[in-house]
Amino acid sequence: MTTPTMTLVDAITTRRSVRGFLPDPVSDDVLQEIFELARTAPSNCNTQPWTCYIASGEFKNRLRDQFLQRQKDGVLGTPDFGYVSQFEGEYRKRQVECAVALYNEMGIARDDKPGRLRAVRRNFEFFDAPHILFLGMDRNFGSTIALDVGIYAQTLMLAMNAYGVSTCAMGSMRAYPDLVREAFQLDEQTGILLGISFGYEDPDVPANRTRTTREPLSETVIFKSQ
Repeated sequence: MTTPTMTLVDAITTRRSVRGFLPDPVSDDVLQEIFELARTAPSNCNTQPWTCYIASGEFKNRLRDQFLQRQKDGVLGTPDFGYVSQFEGEYRKRQVECAVALYNEMGIARDDKPGRLRAVRRNFEFFDAPHILFLGMDRNFGSTIALDVGIYAQTLMLAMNAYGVSTCAMGSMRAYPDLVREAFQLDEQTGILLGISFGYEDPDVPANRTRTTREPLSETVIFKSQ
């Protein structure tokens, strides 16, 4: 058994989105331990409504090329589940701050449209990760069950971080679910919620210097005793 490299507190406080990976794959034994941990995540009535579909090696490369071609051709995404892409008020402010932090590290100015397009394209390149994971659930399930899948995703990413494996959760990977179903030979009832690129961080990628902030507890947590 491989020993995790950090405590739970460290795994929580150091986890962040990594957008540039080394080509080295994560070994099978480490992956087995990580996914054994993640499967203990809680869910409504213990339904465990998630399924992971993981692409690596040449299989991953072929799928990446298909995603890239769709994006290059300007094919509109057809996600299986609804998604709010327009934020307002404080949510929009936080979204912009995140984008500014990332683009500043990447050297992309506000009016640099080609640079911004390249940044978007990096998603469909899976950020050069050696592995891409797609999280699926039955398309009959709605937001309540999606919460369970989200809890699983966080549990999985924390487990990976504890073992020194970096991740990037990617909503963009829901754009072309038909490609995922075709690649993994899934039926139409299987919906794709999100993707997670994972592997070992490349410290030389400028985007990986990005750091985001969190709102103070007083803004997001309400305590009341009477």
